[in-house]
Amino acid sequence: MKQVPALKIDGITIHQSNLSVLKQVGEEFQLTWAQNAIISGFNALEQILQSTAGTYCVGDEVTMADLCLVPQVANAERFKVDCTPYPTISSINKRLLVLEAFQVTHPCRQPDTPTELRA
Repeated sequence: MKQVPALKIDGITIHQSNLSVLKQVGEEFQLTWAQNAIISGFNALEQILQSTAGTYCVGDEVTMADLCLVPQVANAERFKVDCTPYPTISSINKRLLVLEAFQVTHPCRQPDTPTELRA
């Protein structure tokens, strides 16, 4: 069961942040495409997390699912997705961002992050 949230989160990644997919969609449709993929994935993930979450995605220890969640929430913010319908995702992300490891490895702090997305 621990793998289910990570697999769902990874599925969101493939659809909305894969550069080759976004290029095929075309620049004018990228925002809508990404938002639809994120919303679809978050709708399913929120349901899963309601039965697996403790402090984090799967219970009270950080798992691979948590490592995948933070970048996906960052992408949701990047693509202007309203996360208020996802209270479980949002609260887990908030708890993860308190941890130093997640602060220093956040997508907005990566060397190849575009200037407008940097922290």
